[in-house]
Amino acid sequence: MSSRALGPAEIRDLAGLLDLQPTKKLGQNFVIDPNTVRRIVTAAGVAPGETVVEIGPGLGSLTIALLEAGASVVAVEIDDRLARQLPVTLRERLGEVELTVIGQDALTVTELPGDPAVLVANLPYNVSVPVLLHFLEHFPGLDRGLVMVQAEVGERVAAGPGSKVYGAPSVKAAWYGDFSTAGKVSRQVFWPVPNVDSILVRFDRHDPPGTEDERRMTFALVDAAFQQRRKMLRQSLAPVLGDSAAASARLEAAGLAPTARGEELTVADFLAIARS
Repeated sequence: MSSRALGPAEIRDLAGLLDLQPTKKLGQNFVIDPNTVRRIVTAAGVAPGETVVEIGPGLGSLTIALLEAGASVVAVEIDDRLARQLPVTLRERLGEVELTVIGQDALTVTELPGDPAVLVANLPYNVSVPVLLHFLEHFPGLDRGLVMVQAEVGERVAAGPGSKVYGAPSVKAAWYGDFSTAGKVSRQVFWPVPNVDSILVRFDRHDPPGTEDERRMTFALVDAAFQQRRKMLRQSLAPVLGDSAAASARLEAAGLAPTARGEELTVADFLAIARS
């Protein structure tokens, strides 16, 4: 193990120094296994000289691995104590590094220095999907990424039509890119130990299939379709499209059966309804 990595003892010492009790409200579960963070950086294919955005760096385990790979890091951290401590920890362990810390809620960030092309993060469990979608929407320069999320959530994001776990996050993610799972992570590599396992999810961005106005309409249809996922689309989309007769007409115009359900449709199908 590299002496610069943060193991269980170093993580707990840092938390003690900051008088930090990890909170569920901020989704704070810190990775204490250096092999796991190195595995994440390798799976993300981070290359020397790349600028990486990391959301929720916490005490710096993954940040160290990213910097050791030769990346420049833009770290977004909502907890003031952690945001202030991160540069100190990294200087002590690595010397001078290419690091920018943004002390802000990730859901409110709309500008990033250095135009990062890669997102690599251990995302807070409680807001992982909203944060991921926010960054994909606001930063079109992010062309790929690897995030660690709750296993159940990651499987949902990467699911395809017809899958039992396919839902609104799956369709919305597919608007921006191709998503796939890249291996499970044991709950034992975290402190405190969460009551769920985690999974790595990789994405590669593709061009959006429609305009921004079409995206908004498509996402409204997606939300309606999965709010009552057992209902036929002519019923579930009625509140958005006027009534069930209007919904049936729009579905038929898009070449889709009014009796279909949301879990059968691709993002292109939902876009076709928006365009109809």
